[in-house]
Amino acid sequence: MPLAGDDVLKLVTASLDDDKALDLAVIDLQGKSDIADHMVIASGTSERQVGAMADHLREKLKKQGLKGLNVEGMPKCDWVLIDAGDVIVHLFRPEVREFYALEKLWADAPVAEAAAPH
Repeated sequence: MPLAGDDVLKLVTASLDDDKALDLAVIDLQGKSDIADHMVIASGTSERQVGAMADHLREKLKKQGLKGLNVEGMPKCDWVLIDAGDVIVHLFRPEVREFYALEKLWADAPVAEAAAPH
């Protein structure tokens, strides 16, 4: 059975944690947006790390049967967007993340540092 909701979020945060993502934040969008239930924002130290994190995450989601997965921004890897249905993932190089400051756009939504899976 394909993943949905919280299971997608758990897979996303575990994958990013495995890939040593920096400043992983989860924003709860439930009741605030129709686009998704959660937004995950993380940074990589370089274009190469951002691209690798996106590739690994895409492969893990596909392996779990997630359909309709959309990925944008891979050629440059400054900002990669992964639309995993209930979870939207933004992967940035730190200076690009700081410039766009997506967390500030969702200032009224709860932002939590993602806990490392046990």
